[in-house]
Amino acid sequence: MEEWLLGLAGSPLVYLGLYLFATIDGFFPPIPSESVVIALASLSVSAGKPSLVLVILGAAAGAFTGDQIAYTIGRRVKVRSLRIFRNARAQAALDWAQKALATRGASFIIAARYIPVGRVAVNMTAGALHFPRRRFVALAAFAAITWACYASVIGIGAGRLLEGHPVYAIIVGVIGGMIIGVVVDKMLSLWARRPAARDAEDVVVDEPDDAR
Repeated sequence: MEEWLLGLAGSPLVYLGLYLFATIDGFFPPIPSESVVIALASLSVSAGKPSLVLVILGAAAGAFTGDQIAYTIGRRVKVRSLRIFRNARAQAALDWAQKALATRGASFIIAARYIPVGRVAVNMTAGALHFPRRRFVALAAFAAITWACYASVIGIGAGRLLEGHPVYAIIVGVIGGMIIGVVVDKMLSLWARRPAARDAEDVVVDEPDDAR
């Protein structure tokens, strides 16, 4: 098992796979890109490959691309009619995203990147509500970089803890990342429900902009 993992980690194709995982996860939440980033970062530390810098760059680039696709989907289709958003939980996530964008637009686009379903809902809703494209691009870029670093740090911690045991490092890192993800999800959900006045810096998202 370890030999297979090390062989896979040493292949240049691992970076392409990571990029694709992170991209698809941006608009299709069942793809667990955090787990892939954590696993590769833990391998990098515990076994010496793949390159940690390329893991972070690949994850950030994929996340950014996926977020732009989600935004574009939101601009062009009726988000609530999409199959992945037809259940009650997904509809609630869209309601949550719409309210959050109206009251905390910029900060919430960044924060939502850390929640698998939340980021898709927020980014598609941003497109549907005509959140300014250029501002969205800047926020999504910042969110993608910080998210890639966050997931990699979890993997680094597991890799340092179990250096020389890549399989155990991956398992511990992924489980730890899932637990942290649940905690972050709950904290941000509670934050979103707090009443807040509209910030002067927030954009009125129901007015279309021409910058695309």
